[in-house]
Amino acid sequence: MTAAYRFEDVARLPLPGDNCAIATRQLEAGTVIHYENRILTLNYTVMEGHRFAVKAIAPGEQLLSWELPYGTAVQAIQPGHYVINEAVLGELRVRQLPFALPGEINFTDQVHPYVFDEAGFQPAPASPAYTATRTFMGYRRSEARGVGTRNYVVLLGTTSRTGSYVKQLAARLQGEAKDYANIDGIVPVAHTEGGTANPNNLDLLVRTLAGFIVNPNVGAVLVVDYGIEPVTNEMVRTYLRDHSYPIDEVLHKFISLQGGFEESLAEGEAIVREWLPAVHAMHRTPESISHLKIGLQCGGSDAFSGISANPLLGWISEELVRYGGSASLAETDELIGAEPYVLSKVSSVETARKFLELVDRFKERTSWHGASAEGNPSGGNKYRGLYNIYLKSIGAARKKDPVTRLDYATEYGELMKDGGYYFMDSPGNDLESIAGQIAAGCNLIFFTTGNGSITNFPYVPTVKVVTTTQRFQLLSEDMDVNAGTYLEGTPMDELGEEVFERTIRIASGERSVGEKAGHAQVQIWRNWRQHDASRLEELLHPPVPAGVPIDIQPDTEAAAPPIQFNIFRQQGRQASDNIGLILPTSLCAGQVAHMIVQRLNKQGAGQSELSRYVALAHTEGCGNSGGQAEQLYARTMIGYITHPMVKHCLLLEHGCEKTHNDYMRHQMEEMGVDASRLGYASIQLDGGITKVMQKVEAWFAGQLAAAGTMEKAAVGPEGLRIGIVSDGAISDHAGEQLAKLTKRVVGAGGLVVVPENSGLLSVDSYGPHVFTSANVQPSIAYGEHVRHSGFHIMEAPTGHWVETVTGLAATGVELLIALVGHRPMQTHPFVPMLQIASEPLMLHNYGHDLDLPLMGDPNAWTHQILERCKQIIEHTYTPRLYERGNVDFQLTRGYLGVSL
Repeated sequence: MTAAYRFEDVARLPLPGDNCAIATRQLEAGTVIHYENRILTLNYTVMEGHRFAVKAIAPGEQLLSWELPYGTAVQAIQPGHYVINEAVLGELRVRQLPFALPGEINFTDQVHPYVFDEAGFQPAPASPAYTATRTFMGYRRSEARGVGTRNYVVLLGTTSRTGSYVKQLAARLQGEAKDYANIDGIVPVAHTEGGTANPNNLDLLVRTLAGFIVNPNVGAVLVVDYGIEPVTNEMVRTYLRDHSYPIDEVLHKFISLQGGFEESLAEGEAIVREWLPAVHAMHRTPESISHLKIGLQCGGSDAFSGISANPLLGWISEELVRYGGSASLAETDELIGAEPYVLSKVSSVETARKFLELVDRFKERTSWHGASAEGNPSGGNKYRGLYNIYLKSIGAARKKDPVTRLDYATEYGELMKDGGYYFMDSPGNDLESIAGQIAAGCNLIFFTTGNGSITNFPYVPTVKVVTTTQRFQLLSEDMDVNAGTYLEGTPMDELGEEVFERTIRIASGERSVGEKAGHAQVQIWRNWRQHDASRLEELLHPPVPAGVPIDIQPDTEAAAPPIQFNIFRQQGRQASDNIGLILPTSLCAGQVAHMIVQRLNKQGAGQSELSRYVALAHTEGCGNSGGQAEQLYARTMIGYITHPMVKHCLLLEHGCEKTHNDYMRHQMEEMGVDASRLGYASIQLDGGITKVMQKVEAWFAGQLAAAGTMEKAAVGPEGLRIGIVSDGAISDHAGEQLAKLTKRVVGAGGLVVVPENSGLLSVDSYGPHVFTSANVQPSIAYGEHVRHSGFHIMEAPTGHWVETVTGLAATGVELLIALVGHRPMQTHPFVPMLQIASEPLMLHNYGHDLDLPLMGDPNAWTHQILERCKQIIEHTYTPRLYERGNVDFQLTRGYLGVSL
């Protein structure tokens, strides 16, 4: 029987002049809708949040929402017809949907570019300021720093190289703050940046670190480097002084780690413990809400973001600005198409001009990478009804109320000095954008979400506002505010007043839901590789490695003492370890994956079958440019899915990312990988953190219950799968012995993989002793699972140590040998890394962190390395820095990846 509904019961028209409506529930094909004394019949099933025409739209006519264009019809669209473009049709085709999709599109993403009428510009007046003020209980710092809503001790890694140090230090100090009621916590701020030479994001990186340090929510900050990175403490300190940041008004210390990892941790612990009484002595006092600076963000957006949640933030922002406070709108690419609205009220022509310059610069930067800023919407966005960047932007811009004036347009992380409404340049990647707002001085973040994003920052509370009641109920334990009540009839003024009062309470110390959940993520705007388009054509069409092993010289050494390794064998699988892997499909799922792994390991679940559970948290999947970067990402992820050490693997999606579970299933099918043996869970669709934890635990329990018997098998060098990396100078003896090791393993039938950025390949002590040809090229791509044993060189479009190791481990190697010349480096989360060195200064300074100091007769080194490999493979020795927690993981974006 055909269903029939009143329009207002099943759809929403954002503004009266629109010609397309939004379905507020899924409507089946053939549904009859009574609209303005007419009857509309749907020609296809229209999903919740997707659009259908309410007026006839002729070919070439623009489709309108909020009375702004988001596309152009390519055929006549009748009232009741589902409107769909290429991007959404492609996205829905990779999903597993139980209904028919249209065979062709009926509109394209063609919108006339915005033209600013500078000659006719008139400055807009500010909204009338309130004569009275309101107060909250905050931590007064100084006039320059403002007032904090929290009081944290922050451990800041200047670059990616000290990220694992501050995380491990924070873990050791977690119990220290419990006796100090005025300290909200001791938190690490680790990120991916500053670890490669000459980064293009250097200016914004140093500015962001400076802003992190003086943010008013910081009670004390320890800033850590090694002193040898491309970005150092001294550079940050100089920036703070040169740009008059109030660093002297912050309890702080810059330290450069010189000794071993354990010694350095002890040094950091002593500094923080000494600070705690002073930080505890900082008290909350009544302060004007003019000191509140709120960052406005959206993530996991849907078609209702621009109708309920974003307008709610617009209401709160307008109210706060009238009290003298500040609000910051961000995400540059998520305002493309909304320029007429954003610039409808502006304080000055200079501000309007700066806004448009920032948008144009963003577009140009993405073009250098073969991408388009308009390509921002994620798979989750499209699935939930945001067809393209124009539609997404029109809704995102509603975080500025129609009556609010845009006062300032600023650079990423630039300090907010006066009250008013700001726009800050940033990518649409939620966490990268939030980092800029924290650096700018925001002491509270409001985050709207349609799907139910769980984002939190370590030392600034995040208030999450959900667009619909249905989604709020699904994720009620992880969300703060239900803006869906507005869709159900609650007046915006009433809802706004209610949330504004809650804002004051949270600013005064009431914990947000995210703070109670106890997880947070940090990501600074990631480096982009290109500074112009000069190499674009070359990079868009790179040579593809054939995957065939590289011929090397035969092993002519005298017969070596036999060596054998005991490994696991089960149903044709042969490996040195059995890992339970949780692989988050995006940045936002990473911290939850870690939480689940910690709980499983603490419970000792499946110890007879698995050595441990591991989560590979990373920063990708949400906001990069797609194309080659996404192909590289998918290939590396599948390298881990198929890794021989991984016995059971579950994919954990956030739910709104580009690279969701269905995307990964599709990629596995394309690559011939059996996707049915994996587990799948979704933080958003499975009902939030607690419920998804239960689902994941139940899946692993089921896999372990069905597991067969494992046996031990003895293998020789032919069973070795080794990756070799290097950092710093390579002595002749070390190079010669690693060449000898390479030939022995490969000659026996084993696998050796070296990344193309390794110095080994260019030194006379290694290359000429190994290769049969002078011109050797990579045989496998970054992160590609090796299918043929032998010697391989892996493409390495990165100079970043952790990114290199991440790609190398994905090839299927089961042991990494690292020849280190500067200092021991971060290890991999589950592929053991044997760190060796031969230089006397290294042996003297870092002997306690090295796994094998190479001393004495160099001719004995190869055998010593193999003996240590045997101990690691048989689990009688654990690499030292892995045991101490100096672990990191990060995917590269390659040459063309860029944040969107």
